[in-house]
Amino acid sequence: MARPASTKAPAPSNTVPVTNWPRPGEPIRHKPTRTELLDYYRQMLLIRRFEERAGQLYGMGMIGGFCHLYIGQEAVVVGIQAALQATDSVITGYRDHGHMLAAGIPANAVMAELTGRAAGISKGKGGSMHMFSVEHGFYGGHGIVAAQVPLGTGLAFAHKYRGDGGLAVTYFGDGASNQGQVYESFNMAELWKLPVIFVIENNQYAMGTSVNRSSSEDQLYRRGESFRVPGLQVDGMDVLAVRGAAQTAVEWVRAGKGPLLLEMKTYRYRGHSMSDPAKYRSREEVAAMREKSDPIEHAKREIIEAGYGDEASLKQIDKEVREIVTAAADFAEGAPEPDAAELYTDVLVGKY
Repeated sequence: MARPASTKAPAPSNTVPVTNWPRPGEPIRHKPTRTELLDYYRQMLLIRRFEERAGQLYGMGMIGGFCHLYIGQEAVVVGIQAALQATDSVITGYRDHGHMLAAGIPANAVMAELTGRAAGISKGKGGSMHMFSVEHGFYGGHGIVAAQVPLGTGLAFAHKYRGDGGLAVTYFGDGASNQGQVYESFNMAELWKLPVIFVIENNQYAMGTSVNRSSSEDQLYRRGESFRVPGLQVDGMDVLAVRGAAQTAVEWVRAGKGPLLLEMKTYRYRGHSMSDPAKYRSREEVAAMREKSDPIEHAKREIIEAGYGDEASLKQIDKEVREIVTAAADFAEGAPEPDAAELYTDVLVGKY
């Protein structure tokens, strides 16, 4: 016997189209002053020259363990850092040297940490991957893939709990974006409207695996949609595009609207780490990216076209930056190693 057709009206759908959720407007590419643009150029150049020298020191055996260079990605951290204020917090993964420099930590202290010296920012105990400076609002440097994401969410919770007006910028890579704790963090951040900007530095390769071979959704700015976390995709090779997107994100988060996800489309020129020969991509691919999209060359053209500088003045900036990096390397080489007793300091012991 056939079941009679139901006379009830169908239940209304609870599905809310993504486009109906609150979203920020499209970012506007930043229009810098002369001072701003020259400062962005100098900062990116400092990171580039610092990392080149760090690679040399690693080859000489002065840097132990792993060493992940930030060459090619400089525009991301410089553009975002320029939109932050002193009360804000930053946390990232193991490719952290550039973030330290952009946070205002002296090159001497960073290079000394890389080489395991007592004068390092973490007294030689952090090395390349685990640098840390509360004084500069920098909470690491973390060697475990994506482990910093829930910690960054916790930093945002602390800012909201204290009511200090600060926000947390949580950087992670395209490889880390596939880790489960990332989505737990998205859920918590949106549920509690935490002041956090999640930044995916999509440098196209998770170690040796390209994004489209490891991710069913390779448009990573969409990764927060299941949690109603809006996302924006940004040209991470253009420091002014990054700066504009960072401003949009900062205004959204400080207004109490909850988290925002920024996918920075960038590219690393070197291997995943110093031990990676990068045979999974061609030299021609890297050369093409350098020629077409290098963030420093891009900024250089902007400066010259705006009349803010010429070849001679920009060469002088490069000379000054190289002197800073050389002095940092010399300082690190001459600094003493930490005493063995240093192992027993900065250890938290308490009862709860």
